[in-house]
Amino acid sequence: MGRLIAVEGIDGAGKNTLVTGLVEHWRAQGLRVATFAFPRYGRTVFADVASEALHGEHGDLRESVYAMALLFALDRSATAEELRSAIAGHDVVVVDRYVASNAAYSAARLREDADGAVVRWVHDLEFGRFALPVPDRHLLLGVPAEVAMARARSRASSAPGRARDHYERDDDLQVRVDAVYRALAASGWMSPWAESVDQTPADLADVLLAPTTASTE
Repeated sequence: MGRLIAVEGIDGAGKNTLVTGLVEHWRAQGLRVATFAFPRYGRTVFADVASEALHGEHGDLRESVYAMALLFALDRSATAEELRSAIAGHDVVVVDRYVASNAAYSAARLREDADGAVVRWVHDLEFGRFALPVPDRHLLLGVPAEVAMARARSRASSAPGRARDHYERDDDLQVRVDAVYRALAASGWMSPWAESVDQTPADLADVLLAPTTASTE
């Protein structure tokens, strides 16, 4: 049975780059590694509808925090069996965004704290009703929000075909999401959290695979 590692952070924090580095490092050590990235745009209808809503389609759908959160949760639920199979067949499974992302963005949109009602709702929906696997470890990319947002803007300007979505364009939202993420990490939400600012994948690899005692709060 492999270990499930969830990598979290706001847009532009560098999740994809770090995940790529971790995978390369672990595979070089002979470990069997699988990766997933959420939302699974182009792979599930739930992710695609959410993306369309964030780009102005589907009327006022994106205005509902709970409706958007449900779409992202259903995206993961549709992938649950594939995820469980990967955990059973690999040493490490790394996910770029997971349930904590839904909790952080939903709480930030409602201006709630990490111990607010919507975080509990996300917990009960995704880990309870949908029975998604609980991560063995979370990794928060803790670069300053201003740095991450500048990276996201630069990335968008260098890729004209990729318009930033409603969440990505909202700097105030990104700052609030960052604050909720840090509170989730401080509380050890669902499992132990590590934080990375400028560590290399090699610096983090052993930490992420160290034995842990998971929390269920």
